[in-house]
Amino acid sequence: QSCREQIVQMLNELPELFNGTHEVESCLGAALKAAYKMISPTGGRITILQGSLPNLGPGALTSREGGQQKDKIDSGLLGPTTDFYKKLALECSGQQVAVDLFVLSNQHVDLATISGISKFSGGQVSSFIGYHSHKNLSVAEKFDKAFRRYLTRKIGFESVMRIRCTRGMSLHTFHGHFFVRSTDLLSLPNVNPDAGFGMQVSIDEDLKDSREVSFQAALLYTSSKGERRIRVHTLCLPTSNSLQEIVQGADQQCIVGLLAKMAVDRSLNASIYDAKEAFINACIDIISRWRMVQCANQPGALLVSPNLSLVPLYILALLKSFAFTQRSGVPLDERTMSMINMKCLPLTGLIQSMYPDLYRVDQLEKVKTIEDEEGILIPDPDRIQLSAENIAMSGVYLMDLGDIMYLYLGKVTSSFFCEKIFGVSKVMDVDENLLDLPELDNEDSERLRALIHHLNNKKSHPVPIKIVRDDSNQRHLFISMLIDDRSQASYSYYELLQQLKSEIK
Repeated sequence: QSCREQIVQMLNELPELFNGTHEVESCLGAALKAAYKMISPTGGRITILQGSLPNLGPGALTSREGGQQKDKIDSGLLGPTTDFYKKLALECSGQQVAVDLFVLSNQHVDLATISGISKFSGGQVSSFIGYHSHKNLSVAEKFDKAFRRYLTRKIGFESVMRIRCTRGMSLHTFHGHFFVRSTDLLSLPNVNPDAGFGMQVSIDEDLKDSREVSFQAALLYTSSKGERRIRVHTLCLPTSNSLQEIVQGADQQCIVGLLAKMAVDRSLNASIYDAKEAFINACIDIISRWRMVQCANQPGALLVSPNLSLVPLYILALLKSFAFTQRSGVPLDERTMSMINMKCLPLTGLIQSMYPDLYRVDQLEKVKTIEDEEGILIPDPDRIQLSAENIAMSGVYLMDLGDIMYLYLGKVTSSFFCEKIFGVSKVMDVDENLLDLPELDNEDSERLRALIHHLNNKKSHPVPIKIVRDDSNQRHLFISMLIDDRSQASYSYYELLQQLKSEIK
């Protein structure tokens, strides 16, 4: 608080300090070392906004974007080229300093290498591909909202997290951003409510004499007010010797989330092809075990427990994601960022990013409603399967990807809808640069805005809306997320089910 005036003055002067300079090199390594020396006596947080490849001084890199083969993905390109950033991150972790990285770039920055500074210091990595403050307003708004959340959310300093479990079981292979100080102690210089972690459990002894097993996570941290606190979560689960009960109690989203984290490690240590094979084998195992439990062998049918029925669909979404797609032409940084999200996003955000929620919103007056906490009626449309088969040319659809929403306007969207929602008579007159819906005084506008507000209330922060017309060059953003349909280098949901059926004996 005592330095607020100087900080505000520095932020106001910053845009002019290097305005018009012809120096375009980036000396990220040197800047980090300087920042570390300044903050290491107290600990805290370093925030990086990186817009180009670090190519000068300590930790200088050369572009690897041209090293990709068109028909093959080299796993070596997905790992770091130098351990400079990892070593510096470990020094930061030792002094209770976390480094958070925001990439605002239209070019290759070798995220696979520079992200090490955040991975091993307990920091976060966020990427805003295509960022431009004037020419790409939707990405600029997305960054604005995410950065506001970053600056205002709660934070814990000098944190450690220890996870224990019942004797006879052991935890191994932790996933997320941290430094493992001992077998079950994670060092987290900073901790925040938007971070996700995963860990794998081994059963080392027979648990037949145990009626239940317990897991406990204890987080010790210092609040922003300087108070030392501890937060403990304990989970107790019953044991069973019945495979049917185990399967019926399984959480399919949790299973898919952990499979995604394991697949990232498999991709880095072996190949993306091996990760794909592991995904398919996981589906086969789940279906085969259930068929064995049910003692059923119906020709032409894929029998699976109802609460695991979406696993093949989620696996297909993972196979089509930038992290694991075998499609050529995916930029290295986008593939790396997708893998980081697989490892670090909270489960809800991860599932929504890979298989978004889709609603039809041009007929909200006909759908059922629910009441929010203030008693306001909110439209509650049914979710739609992500297939072009369900997209009408006259329809309007809202796709929620977690960190952004797409409002897709069909080619023959009614003039009535355009008038009520946007105040124009034709769909071609709708401005695609809108970042929010106009507040028009009619029930249709209020219904749609109430639904969007309701969806945003479930998130850590409000996210922007991007208008996508069917006749625009942005159409691919929406179409590419129709996971159920066939796409380049990947099959449709129906084709995946046929492959699973042919491989299950």
